[in-house]
Amino acid sequence: MVPPQPSGPPISQAAPVAPVGAPSEAEVATERMRPHQRPASGGDGEIRLAGAHVPIGPGPRVEPVAPSAAPVGTDWVRRTSAPAAPAAPPQPPAARWRPWRFRMSNDVWGTPVVADGTLFVSSFEVHALDIGSGERRWKTRDVAWALAVDSGRVHAADGPHLYTVDSADGTERWRTSLDGWVYSLDAADGVLCCGIRGGGVQLRSAASGAELWRADDAQQEYENPQSGPALIAGAAYYQGSGRLHCVDPRGGGVRWALPVTGKVPARPVERGGVLYLTSGQRVHALDAATGAERWRFDAPVVLFTPPAVDDRAVYVADYLGTLYALDALTGHGLWRAATTSRQGAEPAVVADGTVLLGSGDTLFAFDSATGRERWRYAARADLVGSPAVADGLVHLGSRDHSLHTLELATGRLRWELGTKGELTGSPVAVDGRVFVGSKDRCVYALDSFYGTAVPH
Repeated sequence: MVPPQPSGPPISQAAPVAPVGAPSEAEVATERMRPHQRPASGGDGEIRLAGAHVPIGPGPRVEPVAPSAAPVGTDWVRRTSAPAAPAAPPQPPAARWRPWRFRMSNDVWGTPVVADGTLFVSSFEVHALDIGSGERRWKTRDVAWALAVDSGRVHAADGPHLYTVDSADGTERWRTSLDGWVYSLDAADGVLCCGIRGGGVQLRSAASGAELWRADDAQQEYENPQSGPALIAGAAYYQGSGRLHCVDPRGGGVRWALPVTGKVPARPVERGGVLYLTSGQRVHALDAATGAERWRFDAPVVLFTPPAVDDRAVYVADYLGTLYALDALTGHGLWRAATTSRQGAEPAVVADGTVLLGSGDTLFAFDSATGRERWRYAARADLVGSPAVADGLVHLGSRDHSLHTLELATGRLRWELGTKGELTGSPVAVDGRVFVGSKDRCVYALDSFYGTAVPH
């Protein structure tokens, strides 16, 4: 979702970069989590914050201990009991990662980006948070309505200005002015792809900002990050004038163009040299190099979602909630399954032989080979973004202000985190941790398996 635009000219100058460890009054740690008593029965039951109605993790309980110092912006963790004094001085324990949350002074936008041990979050400026400690390493001095991270560089646009900073320390590398408002930004292989309001597309060098190529015939009805131009597998793609255009990202011009019927652009997906695309009621499979059509599939009603692809099949969903599995080689229908009507355009997610599709407030799970429904999970409000799947767990955001973590095999709720606002964008799961932003102005970093608990 595109962040709201300012009523006046975009801000181009703001306060200097704040030093690490010195956030504003609003950018401070939230209160300590109160310790919980062990239940009389013992064992690992549900864990709840004081006064909360939802569990936040099934991990081990802890006993109250004296508080210890923690870095600014990170003092939101579950602490373990102090061990009994040993006969001999113990060796220093290995550092243990602890869940944390960081409170911003402004709203958090979209989905966070993880790269090189850093979490990049848009909250007016770009904030770089250390994954391990939750401390802020740096923030940009300008607002960022669009954000992309690639190869050690953070690229952002404040509207009509495009700028690049070093991901390690925030040092600005270059800045340039464009002739329009940037509504989408993609970065890959040393190239930036910009969607410009009013039908513009620009390709620029990620190293210098120099213009490589431009066009002014892109579609203007759906100018948002999901429908804007994109870099995919060594090519740039955009829709306009009733055609899908494939462009050489290094400035070599249009490679090929294909007539399409759909009015709502969907991001193509490339796999094994084949480009899969939904357009209107049709699914196309194209040769990525030449644009030649390999097969097409016509659905009864309009398809809004981009395709999801695995080694065997292509999965697409229509607005009525019907999920289609098509043979990736021939386009023949393998199976179809019914869910409920869908308002969003999030694609299906395929993982470990399971196809996940969110419809309304419910996440449906189907066997990818047969289409048999394995389970369904209903939240208390509509789902937000796409689920993140890793290590046998599914992390799911909802407008009920909560992050739900389920077991992929069974759909059983593992833990749930309640926040004080709707979640923004999609959760991100990396290396046993899950990250998510909320409209309560906080960014949360949690243990994927235990939630806010710290295992012994």
